[in-house]
Amino acid sequence: QEKLDMSTYPVESIRNFSIIAHVDHGKSTLADRLLEITGTISKTDRNKQVLDKLQVERERGITVKAQSASLFYNHEGVNYLLNLIDTPGHVDFSYEVSRSLSACQGVILVVDANEGIQAQTVANFYLAFEAQLSIIPVINKIDLKNADPERVEKQIEKLFDIPTDECIRISAKQGTNVEKVLQKVIEKIPPPQCNTADPLKALVFDSTFDHYRGVIANIALFGGEITKGQKIVSAHTKKRYEVNEVGILTPNEQPTHKLYAGQVGYLIAGMKEVTEAQIGDTLFLYKQPVEPLPGFKSAKPMVFAGMYPIDQTEYNNLKSALERLTLNDSSVTVHRDSSLALGAGWRLGFLGLLHMEVFNQRLEQEYNMSVILTAPTVPYKAVLSSAKLIKEYGKDQITIINPAQFPDKLSVSEYLEPTVLGTIVTPHEYIGKIITLCQDRRAVQKDMLYIDENRVMLKYLFPLNEIVVDFYDALKSLSSGYASFDYEDAGYQSADLVKMDILLNGNPVEELATIIHNDKAHAAGKLLCERLKETIPRQLFEIAIQAAIGKKIIARETLKPFRKNVVAKCYGGDITRRMKLLRRQAEGKRLMRKIGNVDVPRDAFIRVLRRETDK
Repeated sequence: QEKLDMSTYPVESIRNFSIIAHVDHGKSTLADRLLEITGTISKTDRNKQVLDKLQVERERGITVKAQSASLFYNHEGVNYLLNLIDTPGHVDFSYEVSRSLSACQGVILVVDANEGIQAQTVANFYLAFEAQLSIIPVINKIDLKNADPERVEKQIEKLFDIPTDECIRISAKQGTNVEKVLQKVIEKIPPPQCNTADPLKALVFDSTFDHYRGVIANIALFGGEITKGQKIVSAHTKKRYEVNEVGILTPNEQPTHKLYAGQVGYLIAGMKEVTEAQIGDTLFLYKQPVEPLPGFKSAKPMVFAGMYPIDQTEYNNLKSALERLTLNDSSVTVHRDSSLALGAGWRLGFLGLLHMEVFNQRLEQEYNMSVILTAPTVPYKAVLSSAKLIKEYGKDQITIINPAQFPDKLSVSEYLEPTVLGTIVTPHEYIGKIITLCQDRRAVQKDMLYIDENRVMLKYLFPLNEIVVDFYDALKSLSSGYASFDYEDAGYQSADLVKMDILLNGNPVEELATIIHNDKAHAAGKLLCERLKETIPRQLFEIAIQAAIGKKIIARETLKPFRKNVVAKCYGGDITRRMKLLRRQAEGKRLMRKIGNVDVPRDAFIRVLRRETDK
């Protein structure tokens, strides 16, 4: 394979840009067309979402990981090197988007001509706007018969202050006008501000793991040049490496002699451990230290779930699979955890529910691991008032992830729960239903704005635990799939939280304890008791399944015992004979209940702790 010479592309003729949009507005399809026009991939009918390489992405038709590709394009006699980064659209992966933007100088903002501006379009626009990138608005899917590009242009002008004549109308599927996008990229997006004469300074913005070559780091060069055989140092771990190979991604790896300032490519440097290629890290030459780049805000996990191997013998395999996957997806946080019923495992923090499902699916597909995931929870805080506890924890505010650590009400001045600021964009005919839904979820309305005559943008302050399980599904089904939802972290606020215990014959079951808002405790307690009644096998004695808050019982189900028909031998005879036999049986059952332990089988736990989909 012939190595490319990258020195023919000076900084002035480099453009780094990414494509951002709402889910399903055609980012990956536009990326395919751009790759075809520049001759990076050959034109065939099979080019559908070339950059979505993971099996999960193929099956679900969504982008999960940001992927980069370098394109060569000749414009007015000058050869340009365009580095394109395709980003995901779902709110759960907005962390990927903000990471991709750090390696870019401009963005293409894609809006669907049929759907118009959606919640995620707004969120991604502000991400790019805050990073002070130049923005090229593109209206996609003009070939659809319901497309209304004029309306969408007005929306873009109203919401983003971008004049309507700057919008490019394209159809990425058919390739209409896509050339114009490339020309606009070259004209409007500035080249990167850096110099080849400076010392080497490279930002690691993504990394993958290869079984044979170790860690492959995707880097953006902010200064200097890099070539095979150089000694480099990581600013984060202070470890030294020798560069084995550098190159560019034309989506596939293409080795080059050198990479120069302003270019985006990959680097293999014999990093064995998955934790070494820290995303947001700065690499520099040995003995030539530089000021490390600012890096990224670490992603804030919004949803926590317990993950346990189905069989404890699989623990070590699952551990190594988790380590590799978290390298690939650094926004997952991992804490060791163990549970009496499910054994040793981990408490994982995810950015959202879809993120959790995709992570679980990738574990199954890429590493053949099947695991038990418990129902998702969110992190709460407690402000302590008892001096003894403050001394024990060393601070007056503690974060509670596991319900077992929930402090008693007497020693706490207030409990805090996480909140998010949600943006809902919806056609106006569904407003009534959506406002009712939000009020059921204890949300507070902050703002309401008409984008045009039939679309409304609502802003609400939600408690995170109310939206974490099924809010999105409920919203979609209420609005026939038209409403879109996006949220950002909004800090903590005080809440009336309680710990709900589940008792079996008066003994609390550690694993089933949950932290819940006082208003919702009754309904949740009843639901949990009913579900337990279906899953716990019947015994020879009666089992009382109760939900309790402190000493107060709020819900109860009774599991009837198996009983032998003791009066089968009586036919005729006196009633007192029957009563005597039944009384004797009841006495025996009562004794048995005193000494009998209820063993909850493991699969009953799994069934109750799994996500509550069958409401």
